[in-house]
Amino acid sequence: MTADVLPQLTAKVRAAAHPDAAPGHCTCGTATLADRPDTTVLRHAETVAKAHAPATDPTTLTHRLATAAALPDVFLPPLAPAPAAFVDDRPVTLWPYGAPVDPDAPQAAPWEAAATLLALLHRTPPTPAAPPMRGPVKAALAMARLREALAGTGAHPAAPPVLRAWSALPPWARAEAPMPGPRTLCHGDLHLGQLVRHPAPDGPWRLIDVDDLGVGVPAWDLARPASWYACGLLPPDEWTRFLTAYRAAGGPAVPEDGDPWPALDVPARSLTVQTGARYLAKAIAAERPLDEVEQSLIDACARMAPE
Repeated sequence: MTADVLPQLTAKVRAAAHPDAAPGHCTCGTATLADRPDTTVLRHAETVAKAHAPATDPTTLTHRLATAAALPDVFLPPLAPAPAAFVDDRPVTLWPYGAPVDPDAPQAAPWEAAATLLALLHRTPPTPAAPPMRGPVKAALAMARLREALAGTGAHPAAPPVLRAWSALPPWARAEAPMPGPRTLCHGDLHLGQLVRHPAPDGPWRLIDVDDLGVGVPAWDLARPASWYACGLLPPDEWTRFLTAYRAAGGPAVPEDGDPWPALDVPARSLTVQTGARYLAKAIAAERPLDEVEQSLIDACARMAPE
């Protein structure tokens, strides 16, 4: 964020948390929950404000907010039905605070809850105004950032496997063609960081982040855990918990029983390439070697599209 935007967003979240208070009355601190080029999230008391990415279309975002508000058993409902303000032409949305997944307690990861929420979402009929799910678009953006990083360095030995694996994907998974059917409502960027308990700290789990919400291939929402399982980064018992819970809740992305991989193959490969590209671009920018997890994604890309 530019230096003048963070104070503006701080003022807006403080005002939203205490709409009737006199300026300067509240002495609560404001915490930065995320601050990236595409997103800044601040918390003040029990209110959270999110400044969305530049060029976010407010009308499309409003449709996504309406979907979340209409599904309070799936999503954390927004505090306002439309962007509540703008900062530097970036729409700002307001949310109640929810307690996130504890990154230091992986054994308590809510895989069953995540799977059940996805199944409920996928079974919800989309409205005619629902926009496309942005998963393939985000994958294409990750590849664009990798190419930008490579343009500044000339080459990197880990890049060819990622580029070959990307080229081997079907056009729809590269955001170059419409997604195939049948399509459902999808989250579009599912990972454990997209779940919170509300009311905090012990309320039911709910999904957050509507930026990629829309109509698309439901298997995309299962693709990140599927990718990490296939790469050896997610233990088999945790993958089994997730998949079993999704099926038990009637999720339509995979068959009720039998081999799920015909449905998961393309989305899982896409998320593997997307994550590998993102990790590699960051490593190039920091001029550092890949760590063990990052290398495992590159190795997976090499297996997907050998020379």
